[in-house]
Amino acid sequence: MRSVWDRLVVASQPPAYAGEARAAVLAPLYEDARGEIRIVLTKRPDTMPTHAGHLAFPGGRPHPEDDGPIGTALREAHEEMGIAPASVEILGFLPPVDTVRFPLMVVPVVGRLDPDPVFVPSEREVAKVLTPLLADLSDEGGWRREDWQGRNVWFYELEGEILWGATAWMTRRLLGMPV
Repeated sequence: MRSVWDRLVVASQPPAYAGEARAAVLAPLYEDARGEIRIVLTKRPDTMPTHAGHLAFPGGRPHPEDDGPIGTALREAHEEMGIAPASVEILGFLPPVDTVRFPLMVVPVVGRLDPDPVFVPSEREVAKVLTPLLADLSDEGGWRREDWQGRNVWFYELEGEILWGATAWMTRRLLGMPV
């Protein structure tokens, strides 16, 4: 029987694209003390200029010194969550996704963290850290799909918050669920 790690749907190479505005996020996963796989999400503060109050993966726009989407995702995860780049095993990539409100293609980089990591969230960029079980997110019954500004968008209630939009799409894609 394949492990949960082997069932994740990731590509081994970053997506090829040219001429598009882009960003990268790290979809961090780790194994907890009970051996269950968790995914790390952040709630962005209501004071953020973009995506205020949304659940998201750590990430952002590239800096000139970043070495592609992996460099951007690791730098941003370190800045936002205190995740040391050396502690992340890159598992692969998900297809890029746009954020609807902004002309920005986001490259999701999937990474495995050391078991039971300690996070040091940036007060400026993180209002809350959520670490739901992948098994719970894999349950189709917890998801609903609704029209949002002319698009069918996935929603999932999580600890009193709503996972939706591009981050919900990435999560479903990672789990091999229909998007």
